[in-house]
Amino acid sequence: MRTSCLHIISLLLPLAVALSACHPIEEFPADNSGNFEALWTAVDEHYCFFAEKDVDWNRIRNQYAPLITADLSKQQLFGVCADMINELRDGHTNLSSGFQTSYYRKWWSDYPQNYDARLIEENYLNFEYSQLGNVTYGILPQNIGYIAIPSFNSGLGNGNIDWILSSMASANALIIDLRDNGGGSMSYAETWVRHFIRQPLTAGYIQHKTGPAHDAFDSPRPITFEPLSADNIIWIKPVAILTNRSTFSAANYMTMCMRSIPGVIHVGATTGGGAGMPITLELPNGWSIRMSAVRVYDSQMHITEHGIEPTAGCAVDLDPAQALQGHDSILDLAITKLSK
Repeated sequence: MRTSCLHIISLLLPLAVALSACHPIEEFPADNSGNFEALWTAVDEHYCFFAEKDVDWNRIRNQYAPLITADLSKQQLFGVCADMINELRDGHTNLSSGFQTSYYRKWWSDYPQNYDARLIEENYLNFEYSQLGNVTYGILPQNIGYIAIPSFNSGLGNGNIDWILSSMASANALIIDLRDNGGGSMSYAETWVRHFIRQPLTAGYIQHKTGPAHDAFDSPRPITFEPLSADNIIWIKPVAILTNRSTFSAANYMTMCMRSIPGVIHVGATTGGGAGMPITLELPNGWSIRMSAVRVYDSQMHITEHGIEPTAGCAVDLDPAQALQGHDSILDLAITKLSK
């Protein structure tokens, strides 16, 4: 054993602070057994949702360690290691090599998709919609604005969002569709949130690991938003957020933040979660492990890792029979709620 600073390759979401922590760690050889132990130890010391997932990580090690032998090929070793980390049931936890990246899909694959972009573009917007960056927007026949944000892998600035919102000034309400938004940068989501607040907002809390123990966390710190300047557009009319199970990570975060704003309703299906900010660490053989390492709570100190349920009375799936008739039952419910 030696004292060393564990090197964090990249911190993928901007709210997290540096998580390098100096403590005694073991150096592992680059053989099959060494890489397996390095992977298990990295997750053991840095993963943040063992309690929430009810995962006995020691039992998992005992289950998979006997499968590691010196004659395993790289591909076979990868398969065993990927199966082990999939026991965490976490879409933010991935093992990457030069030939493959593991990915846990059951957080969304076991649920209905609940979204068809063309259904809306054709039957609600008559293909008369605008696009700015990856965002599409228009005004529905019920005089309700509609904005679809498919990803936060890229984002818009305040001026761009001002333009979109000003184009909807005559609308009575606004729908923001986050269905199938798998996330990206939290800062892009935060830019949108600030266009809906007129006073400082505490939207949630963040909690970092302070050591290798599973329960070693600092005190939760508030996630606060300050209002934009008077030069920017602030939307003060009713808002509905639409989600499905594929609303994940930064989109789950935006849903959480918007839910903390009075007057915002949340319609559709429970989100996919992804409330752990990920870090990436390197194994002895050069593979990398990305994992949830920082907890994010909502404004009521609830972890949203398992997803955010819609507002009471607003949970609905997309009805396939209605979809064949050109109706999106999730969008229709949002229109009905906002029209009242």
